[in-house]
Amino acid sequence: MRRPGRRLGAALTLGLAAVLGLGTVVVDAPPARADQVRDLQYWLNDYGFNQAWKTTKGKGVTVAVIDTGVDASVPELKGVVTGGTDVSGIGSSNGQTPVGEGSEHGTLVASLLAGRGTGVAGGDGVIGVAPEASILAVSVAFGSTSSPVSNDDQIAQGIRWAVDHGANVINMSLTRNTLDWPESWDEAFLYAFEHDVVVVAAAGNRGSGTTEVGAPATIPGVLTVAGVDRNKKASFDASSQGITISVAAPSEKLVGVVPGGGHVQWDGTSAAAPIVSGLVALVRAAYPKLDAAGVMNRVIATANANGHDVPSPIYGNGLINAASAVTAKVADSTTETPTELLKAWIHLHRRVNTVTEPEPDPSLETPIPAIADPVPPGPDLSAAWLPTPLSMTYITVPLAVLAGFGILVMLFAIGAARHFKRIRRKP
Repeated sequence: MRRPGRRLGAALTLGLAAVLGLGTVVVDAPPARADQVRDLQYWLNDYGFNQAWKTTKGKGVTVAVIDTGVDASVPELKGVVTGGTDVSGIGSSNGQTPVGEGSEHGTLVASLLAGRGTGVAGGDGVIGVAPEASILAVSVAFGSTSSPVSNDDQIAQGIRWAVDHGANVINMSLTRNTLDWPESWDEAFLYAFEHDVVVVAAAGNRGSGTTEVGAPATIPGVLTVAGVDRNKKASFDASSQGITISVAAPSEKLVGVVPGGGHVQWDGTSAAAPIVSGLVALVRAAYPKLDAAGVMNRVIATANANGHDVPSPIYGNGLINAASAVTAKVADSTTETPTELLKAWIHLHRRVNTVTEPEPDPSLETPIPAIADPVPPGPDLSAAWLPTPLSMTYITVPLAVLAGFGILVMLFAIGAARHFKRIRRKP
């Protein structure tokens, strides 16, 4: 299981936090101004989040981050994580211990989604796109050989746990790097859709070798996110392409928080996905009676084509527009619901398995007692004198025919003899 957006570029730090495996971190930079991090968050203004906050900041909405775990002790995430679990078997029960390969990933995702700043000088630290939403931390050990549970099974379990514990949105900044997915995901995603949960997934990163969108971004009913650069052009180095892409969001030079504190800039659709998950949270907060299909429709319908021909396998339906998504008048969706879409796919592609006759259960079979063979009849002497079909065909019938013919010849001869006698007697 590979994770989109592992690659982080040159980074900014406001402390001496050590960051391993995430790229270059500037630990000896001069002290930053209190608002330096906030100045780097260009997407808040460029994509309408500052305006959207005049309507809502996502209060009352819960987003599950199925990732490597979320360090809720960092200043930006204090009070944000309201619950969690570990499905890997190697993390902590509250999902707040980073685990697996690239264990910083989950904290970065959560900070972009619902960070609340540090509370210092009023404008310090990372603020998420839905700063009043709550986070459920579901830790998964990507690429870890020490976990007793496979990555696929961890994902399925994580989805079910998130749904059962009140998630309205599920963020999945991950990919299998394959178009297909295990059957266990059929049930898990259906479970989420049937409980009116919006699932947001990253498209994947070309720079990491994912040239086309992979599962879960290929699952019908999922809101799939592609990435664009600072100039709102396709991020060909960071974003994969595919016909299942729904919308595009910024995916380059995004600032996030790492476990233990400190800030880095990173690239990838792993970062674009939580920005869209945060937007979904804003829409759900602004329209609490709107179902999942309606929420997704609002995000898609208000996307900005930005001069591109959409829908397309690069930009989906366009770039997200947070302000329009929470305020614009949008027609009701006429498309199928996520549940209907996935059920139709399962019926078409899994039906070979569903029509297989089940093996009979021997314990349910009623035993039948054995019946003795009947005693064969003795010889019948009278039968020897009776005609059989064979004797009738080859003996009796031919003899009868010959006898009849012989009688006719004799009668003809007798008649002829009498005739000649009468002739001789005439004078």
